[in-house]
Amino acid sequence: EQQRAQEEWEAVESSQTGTAAAAGSGSSLKTPFITITLPAGLLEEPAGPAALISFEEALQYFQGAELDECRKKVQATTRRRGLAALLHVLFGPPRLQAPLQAERDLALAIAHCALDDREWVHVRILQTIYQSLTRSALACPRYGAHWEELGFQGADPGTDLRGTGMLGLLQILHFVTDSRMLPLALKIFQLSQHETQARPLLAPFPFCLMSLNITHIVIRALRDGRLSRECRRRQQVLAVLNDVHAGAFLRLSCGWTARRGTLADAGALLQELETFTKKKPKQLLKSLETYLSGSLAAPAWDGDFTGVCDLPVEPGGDTAEP
Repeated sequence: EQQRAQEEWEAVESSQTGTAAAAGSGSSLKTPFITITLPAGLLEEPAGPAALISFEEALQYFQGAELDECRKKVQATTRRRGLAALLHVLFGPPRLQAPLQAERDLALAIAHCALDDREWVHVRILQTIYQSLTRSALACPRYGAHWEELGFQGADPGTDLRGTGMLGLLQILHFVTDSRMLPLALKIFQLSQHETQARPLLAPFPFCLMSLNITHIVIRALRDGRLSRECRRRQQVLAVLNDVHAGAFLRLSCGWTARRGTLADAGALLQELETFTKKKPKQLLKSLETYLSGSLAAPAWDGDFTGVCDLPVEPGGDTAEP
């Protein structure tokens, strides 16, 4: 299957930018998250310019795509039984209106959609993520060690999408292409890079893999109904998911710098982040907006996010839901 995908990729690439040559050999990569083996023969030479894609164009593609098989796998809400179900009905968030339910179900269906080399939009999403983070004007090969530099676990980003599907890539795409979010995304990406850190006591972390873990958190918060109030207030779902994702990534960066984090701390930090996201999503969004407004943004890179995530909690704001 990988050989067929490779041939299809080269065929598409030929029509766009010229054929790339295959090279390289296999290796093994282990992290605290997932262990995989990299197959041989997947590395290529760089290609020419690629057609980038906006988040809006990618979303329109998924809105019109045939996702019937993915929709069959959707579990829109967390199943509760007994007292927990009764408490959720009595004291939980209000139900989403029909249009918002449809948008929620689309997001969850996209989370079941696998990366497909035959879909040119999928390819363009990957290329845009690469070029936005590296600031490169040239396309990159579909497989290769360059994906590890962005924080994927190996030569094929598709192997990291279990549980998030294309929604995970869509959230990265939004984070690195939205004009307001991009400076924050680049700052966090710089923090994740050991070679470019201004504070050497901080250990690097895999940017894209952390982002996918945050998408996991966002999906669970959505299914638990923890984001329903904000979705109803804004009459949007995907926009709320993207902002919560960015706010959670900002908070993770705060925790990483405050703790002088290493990969050994990643599990605990992500667990704390999930608890906070479910209990106080409004506070995440407020911290994000405060940062993006510039009132707490540092004038130059210092490897820190001091004060950004320590805003006072509003009385009567977010509450833990049953």
